[in-house]
Parts: sequence; structure tokens; C-alpha cells
Amino acid sequence: MPVHNAISPEKLSRLIALPGSGAIMDVREPLQLTDAIPGSRFPAQPDPLSWGFDRRTPVVVVDTDGTGAAVSTAAVLRSDGYVAEVLDGGFKAWLAAGLPTVLLTHLPPRHGDGRTWWVTRARPKVDRIAFPWLIRRFVDPDARFLFVAPAEVLAVAAREHTEPFEVTDDGVFWSHREERCTFDLMVKAFGLVEHEPLVRLATIIRGADTDRLDLAPEAAGLLAISLGLSRNHADDHEQLDAGMAIYDALYRWARDARGERHNWASHQPSRATALA
Repeated sequence: MPVHNAISPEKLSRLIALPGSGAIMDVREPLQLTDAIPGSRFPAQPDPLSWGFDRRTPVVVVDTDGTGAAVSTAAVLRSDGYVAEVLDGGFKAWLAAGLPTVLLTHLPPRHGDGRTWWVTRARPKVDRIAFPWLIRRFVDPDARFLFVAPAEVLAVAAREHTEPFEVTDDGVFWSHREERCTFDLMVKAFGLVEHEPLVRLATIIRGADTDRLDLAPEAAGLLAISLGLSRNHADDHEQLDAGMAIYDALYRWARDARGERHNWASHQPSRATALA
């Protein structure tokens, strides 16, 4: 019998990485967490009423098979006015459907606030906006990003126990590799190489970030928008917020709209309709 107030893996997969789509709470035992549904959160507190979500935020609760802790957790949330569903069949059903997962092997340790912390050079352009976008949409929705002067990145990383990225140093994992940019590395390291929209997006980002505008027709446009954003925002975090919307749109295009064409007459009524 289907679980009451359940969402199917296929329906949930259409919500992955979309802004405002709600929270995915993975309540499996920590020892099981080698991979997860993209965009999942892992509650530090077992009491769901302490999670602190706005009651307007839809919540999907995930356990191993959809019949364990997720059922009671979603019921408690609904009793307090939340819109909460269980993933039908749990994580096992997600895997059985062949849907994308995120490998957690390379995820840095979480801070006391439950978030991963990252640090990079100030005044971000292409890869240093794309990197946070992928982390927040697919890996850790609550990730914290620090922007500092280039010479201070490694010192801040050591002092704050923060993961550095996009800086040239033999000890930094998250950086360019030959002709590939950091976004390429992320897609591979987090096990997302089979997720076609991200692969398409990675090519555009690589073209814009490495002066290879020939790699994709969209690369020149992304570079232009990125440089414009940098000049419109003096504050790096405001620029990141604005950039998130750009990458949200690019991802949705790469997933759902690549075949759509547009010209000045695309949405005009037919002549017969116009004269009616």
C-alpha cells in the first residue's frame, strides 16, 4: 500500500536544483551516507520541529525504504502545520529509478552550524560563482562562502578550517586541472557525470572561464553576463546572490529548453487571428 502523503522519485527528481522547490531532509543513519539525493540536508537534531524551516517551505523526508523514520518525521511536521511528504520507496527507490546521486566522499567536514564552509578569492567571475551554485543546489544548500584577498585564501582556510577553492596551490584539491576548470572537477568528484544538464552546463562554463568561447555558443554570453555582474556589484555576496539566478536559468535551459527557438514572430498570433 502506498505511503500516505508520499512523493514519487520521478516527481521529486523534477524539483532538484530548482529555486524555491523546498527542502529534502535525509534521516538515514550516518553510516549509510556515502551518497545522497542532490540537494539533501542532513539534520543534526532528531526533533524535526527544531529544524527551523518556514512553514511555507515544502519538506520531503527521505529514509532507506520509505517506511521507517521518514513516515513518523513527516507526520510530526504535518502536525505542526508543515507541508511534508515522504519519498515513496525511500533512497532505495531513488537508486532503482536510476536517478542522479551526489557522492559525499569529497565533502569537507561540517562546522558546528551544520554547514560546510568554503573560501576563495574576492571579486568572483565565472567559476567562482558557478562553484557555489553547484554546491548550494546539489551538495549543501546551506553552504557558507568566504571571499578574501588572493594572498589570504590559504591562511583563512587554515584559521577557519574552511575548504579553499579556485586558488593555485599544490595542496588545494578544488582548482583547475589542465584544460578543465574547477566546475568540471566538481561534476566528476561528486559523481554527477551522468547528469546531462550539468555536463552541458560544464562545457559552457569551461568555455567562458578559460577563454575557449568556441566550445559552446552560450559561452560568450555567460562571460559577458559574468563581467557585467562583477561591475554591477561591489559586494561579493550580493554578486553571488545575483549570479545564482543566472545559473538557475542556465541549468533550467540545459535541462528543459535547449530545443526551443525564438524570433520576433515566435509568439505572434496568426494573421487570421489578428484580423478576426
